[in-house]
Amino acid sequence: MTEREGSIQVTEAVRRILADYGVTSVFSLAGASQSALLNELDLAGIRIVSTRHETAAVGAADGYARVRRQVGVAFINADQGLANAVTGIQSAFESCSPVVILVGLESRTWFEPEDVIDHDALAYVRHITKWARTCQSGSRLAEYVEAACRKSLSGRPGPCLVAYPKDILRHIVRFNARPGAGPSPTTSGHSVAHHLLVQEAAQEIAGSQRPIVIAGAGAWYSDAQEALRALMDRYGIPVITNALGRGIVPEDERLGFPWPIAQTAVKDADLVIWAGARLKRRLGYGLTPRFDANAKMIQIETCPEEMGRNRPMNVCLEGDVALNLKALVAELNSREQSAFDAAWLRKSLTDRIQYIRERASLGTKNVNPYLLGTRVQPHIDKGNIIFISDGALILVRMFGVVRAKQAGSYIDTYPLGSMGMGTPMALGAAIAERDLASQQGRQPRRVVLVTGDGSLGFYVSELASAAMEQVALTVLVANNGGWGNELVNQPLRIGRTVNAHLGDIDYATVARGFGLKAERVARTDDLASRIDWALAQNGPSLLDIVVEDMELTAEELTIFYSDLEQTREKHYLVVPETPSKVL
Repeated sequence: MTEREGSIQVTEAVRRILADYGVTSVFSLAGASQSALLNELDLAGIRIVSTRHETAAVGAADGYARVRRQVGVAFINADQGLANAVTGIQSAFESCSPVVILVGLESRTWFEPEDVIDHDALAYVRHITKWARTCQSGSRLAEYVEAACRKSLSGRPGPCLVAYPKDILRHIVRFNARPGAGPSPTTSGHSVAHHLLVQEAAQEIAGSQRPIVIAGAGAWYSDAQEALRALMDRYGIPVITNALGRGIVPEDERLGFPWPIAQTAVKDADLVIWAGARLKRRLGYGLTPRFDANAKMIQIETCPEEMGRNRPMNVCLEGDVALNLKALVAELNSREQSAFDAAWLRKSLTDRIQYIRERASLGTKNVNPYLLGTRVQPHIDKGNIIFISDGALILVRMFGVVRAKQAGSYIDTYPLGSMGMGTPMALGAAIAERDLASQQGRQPRRVVLVTGDGSLGFYVSELASAAMEQVALTVLVANNGGWGNELVNQPLRIGRTVNAHLGDIDYATVARGFGLKAERVARTDDLASRIDWALAQNGPSLLDIVVEDMELTAEELTIFYSDLEQTREKHYLVVPETPSKVL
């Protein structure tokens, strides 16, 4: 409190709002943000995690938000900083992460003298944020920050941004604290579709023979694993998981499958339940060739604007994913629905899964890149790993062999796919897991990032942040000395490689320079023991693994870029002309 009873400094008011929303760590470049506000947070016990690039600060807040399903906060300086942060903001926007970006502007007296052209500093981020505003009043800054936190979590989560002149942070203001904690994506949108629509959805399921569920990030944010397990265990309906939805049910290849593997078989499904999964490119827009043109479609989605986008739905259940699934399960129970036989899906995928396993077992001169996933899988099975994947070819190969087993245990750069973002996301995920473990009185799960040498290079300096924080993070670098996609594809297209080689960089030496425990691995026989060693370290570790340049065959591809691109051009007219039904 200040000398005026009931009044506090703006920095304390903002800190109280962030605390209300469960924020225990924030991400910022040292000196690039507002010292007075950072000082207030630090003195109150909120951890300031230093990053080395503005996109990395937002990316770390993104990883933090994905793991905690709460607000992740990044501090950015307005001038060069906001321009640098754009990639991180767009990645958070595409992935629906509840990130709040707090942007410190120079004093209002700088605006016209400093900037020759009078322009809107936030104009170029408005299309990649849910809400972006400039607050000019210290008396209202806490209100703006609270609105940003609330909006970032409501409906479909996403980034919100508040900018403000830094000189208002020392103003004294009256502040009425809100009672209780702020909402989270699992509590902010509890609504269920009309019961007649739930009944209609159950009727469509009853009339099908080969139904499937595709569960995406919306299922993770709504905590839908219990309802999804009921659909699997009681009714034998396969659940295919994508993005943050991976692991929400165990990917056991019995009834739980990752989308990258199962996508070649879903064309035989006659009914698809979209559970918090958007019909975007990786999912083939819900169109042929991935899906049968005559398959029935049920969409469960919290955002009305997503309903029927790219393909008309037979039934739309608007509202919370978990609650709508529970209502659907209850309706199926009341109808005494019999279980389905998912043998058709398992049979369709048998040869594909076996082929990829054979590729993973091939002897190679350098390390077979698939082994980066297969050697980590036993640790994933134990439930003590958060797995993050980045890169191009190495990302595709991890799709082939890694199976998520727990909710909240998998992250990749989908859907923007911006290479390099895996590194700051892994940092933020490790901080989030450390905070959660401390609150829950347990040991934190270790974050394992598998990335390529090209993708690591984007934000390699964030390894220094990991070392400063001594987080439980292990980085496995698939090092082939070049851009893997180009090394494989350019010879097929132009007969040689151009601008594809990166040189023989020893990333173990680089990592040791940043303060990590690190080794280089060139022999397959050494890989398993070295991974065990890296995962056993108390702080961050890195293995620089020299991998073989293996040709990527059509059978092992898990994303068919060409046919998915063609989908947009030639398949909109072949979908069934069934109107969406919404009450």
